[in-house]
Amino acid sequence: MVIEERPVGWWRALPERSAAEVTAVVLHATETPDLAAARELAEHGPRVCGHLYIDRDGSVQRFVPLDRVAAHVRGHNTPSIGIELVNRGRFPRHFDSRSQVPEEEFGAAQIEALKNVLRGLLEEFSGLRELVRHSDLDREMVPATDDGRRLVRRRIDPGPLFPWAEVKAFWDQSRDASTSGSRPT
Repeated sequence: MVIEERPVGWWRALPERSAAEVTAVVLHATETPDLAAARELAEHGPRVCGHLYIDRDGSVQRFVPLDRVAAHVRGHNTPSIGIELVNRGRFPRHFDSRSQVPEEEFGAAQIEALKNVLRGLLEEFSGLRELVRHSDLDREMVPATDDGRRLVRRRIDPGPLFPWAEVKAFWDQSRDASTSGSRPT
C-alpha cells in the first residue's frame, strides 16, 4: 500500500512517542466535503487532525508521523493512531438537531484501503490491541445550533453508515493472525 507523505506544517511541535506506547487505532470521519477541506482545516485550524487520511478513492495520506502524538480524540491521543476517512458526515450543519443522520456511505475502495492500512499497522505496532470509533470515546452532548434547549452528540463519527461490523471483524481476524504468527486469509 502506498501512503503519500503530506505532513502538516506544524507536525514537529507535536510530542514524540515510542511504538510501544501505541495500543489503539481510532476511526474518524472528516465531516468535510473533501480531502482538500480536511487538509485546510488541519493545516490552518486549531491543530487538530489525525495521522492518516483515506480519501474516497482509497488513496492514503499521512498528515502526522506515527511517532508523534496527534490531537484527534480528547484524552486518548498518546496511545492511539487516528485514521480519518473522508466523508461528509453531518457537514455543513454538524450540530443542527435536524442534521444528525449522515447520508454519505463509505465506498468499497475506501474500506479496502482502510483494511490494508490496519493490516500494516498491526505488523508495525506489536502492542496494538484496540480498534474503536471516535464516537465510542467522545460521548459529550452539546446544545444544538438550531435550538439550544436540545442536545446533540459532539461526535458521531465515523457514523451509522460506516460498516463497523465488517471492519471490526477484519481487525479481530487480522489481530488474531498477527499474534499467532499466521497470515489472515
